[in-house]
Amino acid sequence: MDSVFLIRLVQFILSISLLVLLHEGGHFFFAKLFKVRVTRFYVFFNPKFHLFSTYDTWFRRLFKKNPVVVPEKVVKDENGNEHKEKEYVGTEYGIGWLPLGGYCAISGMIDETNQQLSSEPQPYEFRTKPAWQRLLIMVGGVLVNFLLALFIYSMVLYYWGESYIQTKDMTMGMKFNTEAKKLGFQDGDVLVGTDKGAFTTFNTDLYRDISGAQRVDIIRDGKAMALTLPGDLNLLDMIKSQPPFVTPLVPTEIDSILPGSAAEKIGMAAGDKIIALNGKAVDSWNEFTLEVSKLNDIVTAKGTKEDSIKGRTVSIAFTHQATGVTDTVRTILDTDMKLGVVQKSIWSFYKPTEIKYGFFESFPAGIRYGVDVLRGYVDDLKYVFSADGAKSLGGFGAIGSLFPPMWDWMMFWRMTAFLSIILAFMNILPIPALDGGHVLFLLYEMVTGRKPSERFLVISEYIGFGILILLMIVANLNDILRWLGYM
Repeated sequence: MDSVFLIRLVQFILSISLLVLLHEGGHFFFAKLFKVRVTRFYVFFNPKFHLFSTYDTWFRRLFKKNPVVVPEKVVKDENGNEHKEKEYVGTEYGIGWLPLGGYCAISGMIDETNQQLSSEPQPYEFRTKPAWQRLLIMVGGVLVNFLLALFIYSMVLYYWGESYIQTKDMTMGMKFNTEAKKLGFQDGDVLVGTDKGAFTTFNTDLYRDISGAQRVDIIRDGKAMALTLPGDLNLLDMIKSQPPFVTPLVPTEIDSILPGSAAEKIGMAAGDKIIALNGKAVDSWNEFTLEVSKLNDIVTAKGTKEDSIKGRTVSIAFTHQATGVTDTVRTILDTDMKLGVVQKSIWSFYKPTEIKYGFFESFPAGIRYGVDVLRGYVDDLKYVFSADGAKSLGGFGAIGSLFPPMWDWMMFWRMTAFLSIILAFMNILPIPALDGGHVLFLLYEMVTGRKPSERFLVISEYIGFGILILLMIVANLNDILRWLGYM
């Protein structure tokens, strides 16, 4: 098994397990607080069988002063004598085998875990509790996920701080695609900010600001100037286009050479600089990557082994750092169209801005960061309802690919916090079968004083669950089509 795939898989499972555990724990906490019976608490689903389960005798002992009980029942002792006693109700904890989420089965609640209600409402059931208590039980999971994300971001800032390169410090400027140049941008322009404010660093927020801006501030040839923009650029098109709307200009300097690669065979070394590919001058990795992608399209289209070798045979001109001599050499790229060099990153050319946070300083900074992430995510959702947006939906494969290919605790926790925010937001959407659907019906009850009928709730649950399954199928089908090369 590919080590990169395995590392990403482990990170994905660990992150999702933690998020599901704490999300369901939020429901569980408020259910127990209001003395509602929880029959099962599972991380991952367990159709037909489970990987592990245990019964909470220890938990019942912990709460023996305030137990959850069902009405008295008649039982017989070992001598056959009848007497009445109260049954202490515990919870079965388990781990399922299907990693699509988890659940907290609450008595007296219509959801995907319990569609059948007893004829007589019981005092330990969800449906007999006041509406405000039921509301807190339902928002408990979302609340935990959102607070968890803010806490993780705060601790990441406290432990690692912030390190980034400000766009105004990227003095070599940026590379722009054809659409950007039609708007007045030129290669080498340094992006400073828009009418919405100054840029911090090069990330999705920069794209988002440019897409809605009517003015962008730049530095061109050492002079500050402004360009007028329409204010309604399509963010998805800007990011997905090849080449993208804008990327930082990174010179074609080589950081290291991979053993046995084409680059090693033609005498390339760390510090060398590529200046041309097949006779076309290239001054940045941006251009080099674009030219290689064009060759790859040709190779893919033809398909035969002979055409593949011909398409992968290239002429490369590069300057040796040690001598300053320029060589032009023909070589064959590998089947993945790789030369076998590690590019110098943008961090090699600029001094980053470093910010350290004290323990108490990290919390307001983490909250601001988390709120900005949520705001950006919500703002980008409008693109999901377009044709290209639907194609961009990703399932478990797409989520897993967001984790770094090497184990990096900082990136792991950042991704976990991001997924926690997504989980919180998606769950609060007013769709039946999600927490937000239950909240919607509870708010209706609190405003009108009338409960929706059980039949209505059951039908709504099935419809909502069907919508979720359909979205999951579409998202994961997109992953498969991308893997097969059809998207």
